[in-house]
Amino acid sequence: MGFDVSTILGIADASQFKLHAARWNGDENPLDVYARDPEEWQRWNTWRGTKDDFNRRYILSLIHFYPEGAVWLFGGAFEVLTRRPEHGHTYDIRELDEAKPLVGRLKVSLNLSRGRSFLLENQIDKIEIVEVLKERYTGQTFSGYDNVSLEFAMLETLVLRQRLDWKTALANMKGVYLIVDRKTGKKYVGSAYGETGIWSRWGSYVATGHGFNKQLIPLDKDQSVAYARENFRLTLLEAWPFRTEDVVIIKRESFWKEALLTRGDWGYNSN
Repeated sequence: MGFDVSTILGIADASQFKLHAARWNGDENPLDVYARDPEEWQRWNTWRGTKDDFNRRYILSLIHFYPEGAVWLFGGAFEVLTRRPEHGHTYDIRELDEAKPLVGRLKVSLNLSRGRSFLLENQIDKIEIVEVLKERYTGQTFSGYDNVSLEFAMLETLVLRQRLDWKTALANMKGVYLIVDRKTGKKYVGSAYGETGIWSRWGSYVATGHGFNKQLIPLDKDQSVAYARENFRLTLLEAWPFRTEDVVIIKRESFWKEALLTRGDWGYNSN
């Protein structure tokens, strides 16, 4: 593109920055957090921890773009104003105006070891620009019915953001889908038919975490969708036009239940 990261982000002295490499923290992927709620993502940058990892004047934040391996999304540059060990080990921060236009748009590649805090001067020359998105990232782009397989957290983002490409593609389609629970290894086959399209049916999972399915309800004890967010992955097995007779969808759903052994001890289907 003709520019390096230092130039386009206005970094005159990398030695004044710590690099925040935000990635899966055991509960959530920061990419999903950012796409779902940028203000929630901002709070990730105020967490100090007992080690005071970001002990320089500035923080440059990168969000692991996990669908693409060693690719990162620029999450902002911040000045640390105050360090507060007395308030849960947090920082008061100010976002730097000069870098704001590229937040959520600039994608870079960088191979990093484990950890979340790095000296920026040791990494800045290794960062390569991948692309600059036209708009801020708000979730994966719909790429066809044969390629729909989403972590629950990503589906949640798409539904809450009402992503038009996904809503348009799925709102007026019937179909059969699979939910895999990574914690137990069990699977659930469901369907969308009648007056309910796939988009609406999946929206009920986002709202409840269980979609009112009998064997899924007990999994999330506090009914906060936390269990689904941490453990569920949804895959579209078949998509059919809305004019398709319901009996066709029901028969295909039964086929997949048999094929994937989702009844009884192997899965969450009751019938």
